[in-house]
Amino acid sequence: MVAVSETKTDSARTVGDVAKLTGVSVRTLHHYDEIGLVVPSRRTSVGYRLYADDDVERLLQALTYRELGFPLEQISTLLDDPSADALTHLQQQHDLLRQRIGHLQHMVVAVEKMMNSKKSGINLTSDEQAEIFGTDWPGEEYAAEAHERWGQTDAWKQSRERSSTRTKADWQRIKNDGDALLTRMADAFRSGVRPGSPEAGEIAEAHRQSINEHYDCSHAMQWCLAQMYVSDERFTRYYDDRAPGLAQWLLDVVAADARAHGVTEPNWS
Repeated sequence: MVAVSETKTDSARTVGDVAKLTGVSVRTLHHYDEIGLVVPSRRTSVGYRLYADDDVERLLQALTYRELGFPLEQISTLLDDPSADALTHLQQQHDLLRQRIGHLQHMVVAVEKMMNSKKSGINLTSDEQAEIFGTDWPGEEYAAEAHERWGQTDAWKQSRERSSTRTKADWQRIKNDGDALLTRMADAFRSGVRPGSPEAGEIAEAHRQSINEHYDCSHAMQWCLAQMYVSDERFTRYYDDRAPGLAQWLLDVVAADARAHGVTEPNWS
């Protein structure tokens, strides 16, 4: 190790400079020096550490291996291997980093699915959701959007609480009941059932009860939801794919039933 004057040269950095450059604490740099992992090749006349460019390069390699989970003893062995040059070390680190990135990407996808599942409250795997609702059911997309729009409402909290206790069989029953109700509505629409009629009132009530499965739904709230069936093309398509015009008919049926129960305008209360 070479002793130099206290004035820092262009090719040597103090321990403080290296700490700022790499984000490693001075205490850690002292420890790496003590165990022989990264030993500064120079000292000032009073013993202060000075790091040459090669020292900093070794430190960066050590930090990369450390980030990948290697213990300090193994890192020292890897860096001191006489059969491996700098390019070999960089290639090893590059390969390991790519492997870790791939693993982390898989973890990100898994965590995002778990987050969306928690938002919706549906305790089903992706395969189970596809089995019950179909492979084109955008459950995660709807859950994220609904959470953003209504996440602070009592209805949302009720929906999550009720969903969290349901089994796969419960969801299958709800899906079957929903399909049956959709068929009933389409048949009534095609046969000319008029909004405000007793039969239409029964369908409106069945529709409201289907919502009550998830949260308490008043007639006013049901009216608001039915308005979305014609304002949001995704809902409109769901109903009109079964029978063109069904979404508007359902809104008219729900509105007429709400008025019959004393509601003068739709609202979320």
